[in-house]
Amino acid sequence: MSATAVRLFTVAAITTAVAEALSFAFGMTWEILWALVLGFALSAVVQAVVSKESVTRLLPDDSPRSIAIACGLGAASSSCSYAAVALARSLFRKGANFSAAMAFEFASTNLVIELGILMWLLLGWQFTLAEFVGGPIMIAILAVAFRLTLRPRLLEEARAQADRGIAGSMEGHAAMDMSVSGGSVASRIVSDRGFTAISHYFVMDWAAIWKDIVIGLLIAGALAAWVPEAFWQSFFLVEHPLLAKIWGPLIAPLVSVISFVCSIGNVPLAAVLWNGGISFGGVASFIFADLIILPILNIYRKYYGWKMTRYLLATFYVSMVVAGWIVEVLFGVLGLIPDERDAKVMEASVSWNYTTFLNIAFLALTAILVARFLRTGGPAMLRMMDMAPPDGDEHEHEHREAASPTGGSAEDSGGDATYTCPMHPEVRSSTPGRCPKCGMDLVPEDP
Repeated sequence: MSATAVRLFTVAAITTAVAEALSFAFGMTWEILWALVLGFALSAVVQAVVSKESVTRLLPDDSPRSIAIACGLGAASSSCSYAAVALARSLFRKGANFSAAMAFEFASTNLVIELGILMWLLLGWQFTLAEFVGGPIMIAILAVAFRLTLRPRLLEEARAQADRGIAGSMEGHAAMDMSVSGGSVASRIVSDRGFTAISHYFVMDWAAIWKDIVIGLLIAGALAAWVPEAFWQSFFLVEHPLLAKIWGPLIAPLVSVISFVCSIGNVPLAAVLWNGGISFGGVASFIFADLIILPILNIYRKYYGWKMTRYLLATFYVSMVVAGWIVEVLFGVLGLIPDERDAKVMEASVSWNYTTFLNIAFLALTAILVARFLRTGGPAMLRMMDMAPPDGDEHEHEHREAASPTGGSAEDSGGDATYTCPMHPEVRSSTPGRCPKCGMDLVPEDP
């Protein structure tokens, strides 16, 4: 065979392999598209009516009550892992208990609506149930570990580092609070301000997480197309059922760490791993591990220092592994582990079925929300998502009282203060109030 023929054969083989991987990625994308839109829309509605303002005072300690509240508030927050990490530090700096802030962080990525919907579609309802049962178990294990092993000196060092305010990622997104207060929940949702807030949260959550979703789908497609089933079965010890149940939760977080994919972007990968032979508990541990991927570990280093980063990695990993084992045993005893490994990892296929009709309907909803976002100052906020708020966490905290949503007078905060929006500096007012573009509280400018 000539050199030219060899090159043509090689190019053709590579092209075919890439096309097959992209076909798998598109197939999964088409299957879950409507669910992603639905999940983000529901999350946006929740964020529009649940204020971040009172979170800090609700998390004063690491009592079971505070941890439970942190889980509830986190579940009502964004699914973006980077924003969750940034918001947890903000809460810690403002006075929230560290354990409660970490519980909030985990709930923000592991107990959110869109994650459950996506897991149901790709993996099955048993995995969604495992996530919402195993998530609180993991957070409880972590809270106990913190109480038993977290030393005051290490905590103070972490607080000193956090107070330096070194930027991580999605700082602006984490600081945005456009929630609507007053009246019933229904009236807040259908109000003009409520509709605007929903559209802004919807678009900005997509902007925060789309890269992880795309990367996750592409990696999942490549693994499904290129990695033979025999490799997965050997890697996950399929021939040794007992060892596989122990090994799965042990190795899954480490696979997640090196995948670089976080938030709900790791669900397609979990589907590929399940079909490949990983244990049921291993899938749960893999999903839990989005908060210890390498980029986020680097953010912990900036936020809390090297010592606390190593401590968080160790305690997070142990909590994820133990929670995975508990899920494996509990669901095994209850007979809830699926017998078939039929997660939806398929090549591209579009036909006139319920999935297509749902995708069309939810894409129409997306168009409506994006149009509202564009007409109400959204692009300006989008540009500031990855920037630290101009006034900083502590400044915002000090003046939260003055910048009440109900308004007031300049004299309330000491005379001739000029108020501005943290996300729209061009919006200025002589009195407290809300930004007309995004609904966030106006805060006093530095003198």
